[in-house]
Amino acid sequence: MSNHRGSGEGFLVQSVDRAVAAMEILARRGAARVTEVAGELGIHKSTAFRLLSTLEARGLVEQDGDRGRYRLGFGVVRLAGAATGRLELNQYSRPICERLAEQAGETVNLAVHDGDHAINVEQVMGSASVTSVNWVGQRTPLHATSSGKVFLAHLPAAELAALLARPLARFTANTIVDPPALSEQLDAIRADGFAYSVEELEIGLNAVAAPVRSFDGAVVAAVSVSGPAYRITPGRIAEFGGLVVAAGNAISRRIGFQRAG
Repeated sequence: MSNHRGSGEGFLVQSVDRAVAAMEILARRGAARVTEVAGELGIHKSTAFRLLSTLEARGLVEQDGDRGRYRLGFGVVRLAGAATGRLELNQYSRPICERLAEQAGETVNLAVHDGDHAINVEQVMGSASVTSVNWVGQRTPLHATSSGKVFLAHLPAAELAALLARPLARFTANTIVDPPALSEQLDAIRADGFAYSVEELEIGLNAVAAPVRSFDGAVVAAVSVSGPAYRITPGRIAEFGGLVVAAGNAISRRIGFQRAG
């Protein structure tokens, strides 16, 4: 029975490989018929037709009306636009993150929301940074990090309720795993404009973060300052909060957000 499951998984991987190859053929040719795609892939015409029909249903390919010729669809543009948007976010935020790192003297990270996690996409080291940890590409839990709490605080109510209904993992004695307590902190984040974590992911590590908004006001990223707990003390959280809020607002303006009023 396990062999059957393995062969099924192998078939799915092969289908994905063929789908990518089919789109590469269309990208190279501009447009192609089912028989042409089948010939290049070395598969039966009916298999190629099912493959292209599935991609068409997803908007990744479309028929151009010329007797069954297929070309890439606007779904590809949508996916590419998401990737391009993230690259542009890094490009526009970099000088502001560098200035923030200089002001704070600590490590600055830019994170985006990725399911149940935040994923760091940019990092700048400050002059006083004592860590050599590279957070870029690392996924961190939403409830135990300052950036993650920024995203939680701005989730739709139903989505937030569903997330808080699941058990929250504890990483240190300070990790907030009680949903009412976390909800209360999220209310404060919305009011204050910044989030913080005090040794909630790692002992000795504190952080403060603020939202980055796109042109329509949606929170698309969080910019944070993190450092040792003996420097980013509870008494200095408001100070660092002011710095990250200013940086978040500056990045937001660069990517098109204009605050009402």
